[in-house]
Amino acid sequence: MISVDLNSDLGESFGHFKIGNDEELLRCISSANIACGFHAGDHNVMMRTVELAKKFDVAIGAHPGLNDLAGFGRRELKVSPEEVYNMVVYQIGALQAVAASKGMKLNHVKPHGALYNMAAKDEALAEAIAQAVKDVDESLILYGLSGGVLCRAGEKIGLTVAHEVFADRTYQPDGTLTSRSEKNAIIHDPEEAVERVLRMVKEGKVAAINGQDIPIQADTICIHGDGPKALAFAEALKSRLEEENIRIVNPGAKKDERNIVS
Repeated sequence: MISVDLNSDLGESFGHFKIGNDEELLRCISSANIACGFHAGDHNVMMRTVELAKKFDVAIGAHPGLNDLAGFGRRELKVSPEEVYNMVVYQIGALQAVAASKGMKLNHVKPHGALYNMAAKDEALAEAIAQAVKDVDESLILYGLSGGVLCRAGEKIGLTVAHEVFADRTYQPDGTLTSRSEKNAIIHDPEEAVERVLRMVKEGKVAAINGQDIPIQADTICIHGDGPKALAFAEALKSRLEEENIRIVNPGAKKDERNIVS
């Protein structure tokens, strides 16, 4: 049976500001990327999100981003590999402590926003992120853009890597995501997104914006939790994947094993 992970970026509310529909999304996904306080989230939101993930038996991972609350971590900042290493270690550690307090353990690490896109192209930043993950806990799975530099950096140092594809984003011919500054960056039709995902999972191909088919490895599918149609995407994907007899499971899951510390 074909299997694939369905993940979403959650815990991105902050103080009195609410973003996303975390509890409903957790009913549909197999892994959650939880903001660690730099681009979004705070100590209260992190705690609540971990509690909800435990309730729905969803694997949890750290979602470290650039220190840019105002820009939601989606603005590129000039940062050195050393600074990226330090910020990733710091953010993983924060979520590890929250998870431990709830009897949970981390399954993976997925960089957020601009940091994710920068690491998909910049070898030095990618190596810094991969090394940070390994130094904190080498059993953590590194999520990165399918075929990108970050995935290669993680594989090079022996990390388990999950190649990630996107349900609601368009692709460039080189396999990178279309910039959010472009009008055609986001796919708004759930049915179109579902069909694209099925092709990525079953055929290992996706059509770029120029119509050209490009090869792609789909270990995990991302749905952005802050999107207005995130829940519709998640529900449609889950339903169709199940219809196609595709198992939804996080990459770290083993037979008869839960993501809760005994």
